Amino acid sequence: MKEDLPSRDAAERMALQALAWLAARPELLPDFLSATGASPGELRQAAAQPAFLGAVMDFILSDDAHVIAFCDMAGLPYTAPMRARAVLPGGDLPHWT
Repeated sequence: MKEDLPSRDAAERMALQALAWLAARPELLPDFLSATGASPGELRQAAAQPAFLGAVMDFILSDDAHVIAFCDMAGLPYTAPMRARAVLPGGDLPHWT
């Protein structure tokens, strides 16, 4: 429901928190960089782009274990990343997979 969605600013803050979480995990960061095409040196600049923050949330949402680990660390409900993704660029597109 639309009233359950965070503001765009709150979604971007959550995605930045998720990016920091990913950057602190050397076992996940290479997969994330490969999926997004970003290099480690580009992360800071890319983090200012809302579409890239959507890609961060897409990566988190790609695996239940990522969602659980991120949300447990951040003290968020497991549905928070999905709600945040919905308000970031591209989040309103249907997923057919």
